[in-house]
Amino acid sequence: MVAAMDALRFPPGEVYVGRDMAGRRPTPGTADVGRYTAGTGDRHPWYEGASPFGGPVAPALLYHSEVYRDLGWYLPNLIGNLHAKQEWDLFAPMPLGSPVRTRSTVVGRYRKRDRDYVVNEVLITDDEGRWLQRSRTHQSFLADAPADDLVLDKSRERRPERRFDVEPGGEALPSFRRVVTLAMCEAFSGPVRSYHTDREMARALGFPDVVVQGMLSICLVSELMTRAFGAGWLAGGQMQISLVNVLWGDEAVTTGGTAREPQREGAAWRVPVDVWCAKDEGTKTIVGTASARR
Repeated sequence: MVAAMDALRFPPGEVYVGRDMAGRRPTPGTADVGRYTAGTGDRHPWYEGASPFGGPVAPALLYHSEVYRDLGWYLPNLIGNLHAKQEWDLFAPMPLGSPVRTRSTVVGRYRKRDRDYVVNEVLITDDEGRWLQRSRTHQSFLADAPADDLVLDKSRERRPERRFDVEPGGEALPSFRRVVTLAMCEAFSGPVRSYHTDREMARALGFPDVVVQGMLSICLVSELMTRAFGAGWLAGGQMQISLVNVLWGDEAVTTGGTAREPQREGAAWRVPVDVWCAKDEGTKTIVGTASARR
């Protein structure tokens, strides 16, 4: 009945708020964790052995690209489309071997300057309907056809307006540096060829090189928070991230964060953290905030 009503209200292929993109019932397993590890470099011991939740648990963002399994919510102009913002709420971990259910829904559309944005929310629950996590992905699309073959070049990030500083002060979390190789991109975003894995396809979409999938940097932030807060991140973590500059294939990136004054949350404390990923010369690729319970 709902589908029939939608067909009356919207033309075929219309991307509208409320459009249901369906879901699936996967079971997190060791093969999923192996691919995640190969794509991100995150090798936390809780993914294979005992954890505060009993047995092994999946990386918090194991299903980082669930939102991209069906691209029916994308706008027609794919040239120069970019992952712009990401939100995540973590309510409970995903034990390995326990099935979960996913559901994807278009929850927002807006325009900002020369780009149209679509917001897709993915909800992951256990088999009994308990919420495990919720994410919102903001994808941006050029409103008009580009005038040049390249819609984004590597010089853009050197402009003064593309510099993003973090307020001084607070307690620095232990940072880590990682080179995002094309092999990692293939493990993270493959096996299907795309502008995240293949230079030819990247150039066809207006980019000079392989664009590292934005979700990979988001996963690096999750690794940072897992290391620092453990169970307080996997069950209670939150993040709001802006993807501000492109990370290109084979570039190195350092993931860091600064913890701010804890805030009382019931019987526990919530620790807000300014987080970022930065290239070796200092260019920030993502900036934002995350928080965890302590």
